[in-house]
Amino acid sequence: AGEDEGKATVCGFPISIFFIVVNEFCERFSYYGMRAVLVLYFKYFLQWDDDLSTTIYHTFVALCYLTPILGAIVADSWLGKFKTIVYLSIVYTLGQVVLAVSAIHDISDANRDGTPDNMTLHVALSMLGLLLIALGTGGIKPCVAAFGGDQFQDHQEKQRSTFFSIFYLSINAGSLLSTVITPILRAQECGIYTQQQCYSLAFGVPAALMVVSLIVFIIGSGMYIKTPPQGNIMVKVFRCIAFAIKNRFRHRASEFPKRTHWMDWSEEKYDKLLIAQVKMVLRVLFLYIPLPMFWALFDQQGSRWTLQATIMNGDFGILKIQPDQMQTVNPILILALVPIMDSLLYPLIAKCKINFTPLKRMTVGMLFAALAFIAAALVQIQIDQTMPKFPSSSEGQVKFININNRSLEVKAGTSEFTLGAFTVFVYCVFPLSITYIELNEHICEGSKVSFCLQFMDIKAKPEQGANAIRLLSSHLGHKQSYHREVFGSDFCCSGSISTQFRVESAAGECVYSQDLGFGSSFTLIIPPTFAFVDNCGQSIQTVVDIKPNTIHMAWQIPQYFLMTLGEVVFSVTGLEFAYSQAPSNMKSVLQAGWLLTVAVGNIIVLIIAEAWAEYILFASLLVVVCFIFAFMAHFYTYIDPAKIEAQFAERDPEEKEKEKRKSVEMTRKGSAEQRKEDRRSSDSSSDKEKTRQTRI
Repeated sequence: AGEDEGKATVCGFPISIFFIVVNEFCERFSYYGMRAVLVLYFKYFLQWDDDLSTTIYHTFVALCYLTPILGAIVADSWLGKFKTIVYLSIVYTLGQVVLAVSAIHDISDANRDGTPDNMTLHVALSMLGLLLIALGTGGIKPCVAAFGGDQFQDHQEKQRSTFFSIFYLSINAGSLLSTVITPILRAQECGIYTQQQCYSLAFGVPAALMVVSLIVFIIGSGMYIKTPPQGNIMVKVFRCIAFAIKNRFRHRASEFPKRTHWMDWSEEKYDKLLIAQVKMVLRVLFLYIPLPMFWALFDQQGSRWTLQATIMNGDFGILKIQPDQMQTVNPILILALVPIMDSLLYPLIAKCKINFTPLKRMTVGMLFAALAFIAAALVQIQIDQTMPKFPSSSEGQVKFININNRSLEVKAGTSEFTLGAFTVFVYCVFPLSITYIELNEHICEGSKVSFCLQFMDIKAKPEQGANAIRLLSSHLGHKQSYHREVFGSDFCCSGSISTQFRVESAAGECVYSQDLGFGSSFTLIIPPTFAFVDNCGQSIQTVVDIKPNTIHMAWQIPQYFLMTLGEVVFSVTGLEFAYSQAPSNMKSVLQAGWLLTVAVGNIIVLIIAEAWAEYILFASLLVVVCFIFAFMAHFYTYIDPAKIEAQFAERDPEEKEKEKRKSVEMTRKGSAEQRKEDRRSSDSSSDKEKTRQTRI
């Protein structure tokens, strides 16, 4: 499309930017919606443990922030922004579709029991889908905003600024809506043969939004101003740095005079303006070194914090909050805190004449993130105190359930105790080598032990608000009163509700009501005296195996508030700092460096979380890094890149010619030195050959 078409406007804005904003909203909805339920998909659908789920989650996020560099190079060097966005959006959409298909449990459930028979197929499909998504979302990330900026003419600076505000508002709006909606979709039950949590729907809706995003973007094709690729500045920067290192190594001998900065060794090939710009970039990139630790903590909102919420109470009165919906707190607080910080807090600090520089703000933001993890650790300590104690792999635990209406004398090993009627006793952890249990003079040994005791069959506390219900009966004419039949053990009824159980036989039926909590486990005992009469449910005895979650999800709000406050102070300020300190043509380089710190931060989680997964450890590491960053920032001198670039633009032509002659002379000198070294190497080789021939 030509520029004339791109000039068509509505309210002063090019028509084309409306397609771009809608495209960004749908794409962000697709990405954050999928990511909101991803770690729970790993844990409950693919049946991975917490550590593996966290590891794969952060590997995926790291890839999403590594691929923008590739996307920027492809767009600026070969395809241009428009084609790069279209092609990678197709890859992105395919990835979302493949991920949605991988979550359909019926495709490999041949025996129709609700459990996939070929989990390898589901894992392979999900990994393929995530790889395509990482390539797509990362590849278009540096292109869309810049492509939107290209739609404005030079005289539309005000409209361009407003566009970027609307653009980032669409990002947060898409994020907020998706983190509310997709957990609700996940909690629905769907399936052809059996009803399961609907991860396929939770991934399918984001996939549909990605299709809409692609279609909308293509529809606006005829209205776009499409700037042809002009070469990628990152490639030039890398080449300049590589030449400086290579040239310095070649001239490492003492006869060559030292230069002020090691980048000055690239003067023989590159002009001084480019070298000065690279120096400015490197000064900022040096400050980026400690920053990944912030992102290592920040991105655990979608992994560790979500997993933490699965064993908390989500009862908010009329609302039953899903664990993955707690992530909604972050975008809500962002929309509230950004204007408060910019319009109220920062001006107030300035009036108090406090020099709150960008680097100081970033330091404070890192401290807030550390405090958030300390708050998370305090919540986890309270949760751990309410968790049941399960035996380790080298130990055993026995639960005695007396389903009789009289007491029993029990002897287990060297311990003796009385088990009251309709009561439960969990025998202390003991070595599995114990071979017998004695019940009222009846001794069970070897294979018969299973008839007299029950090993702890619930190996974990029910999560996501589910309740484990078990029904035991001694009513159906068993010869020994301690013998019982297990009618059912199941996870049901998520949330704090009252549910009903129906007991039926030829003699009649009985309805029993039981109040359930979040994450509790109950054993319902039908006694020998049970009869199908009025109020028959009152004779059914309830034993609480595992108490419901007592720590409310609302206790996560302080840690989300501290982390979001840290994000606003750290992330927004960091982008502003990088933009102000970057040369006019290298702002994309620093943007790529900023995204790279996010990727490295997620890689840090892979290294640490697999080994310890401790909130306090992450908080401590960030505090240490915070002090290192504060020390580095203390010695940083703020610059004005525009003034430095202007100095090189105004240099005298004679001075430029003088530098050119000096560069040629240095090149000749270097070449002569290289020829000497080549001759010395050749003479040495010749001498060695003569010596070898003499020996022969």
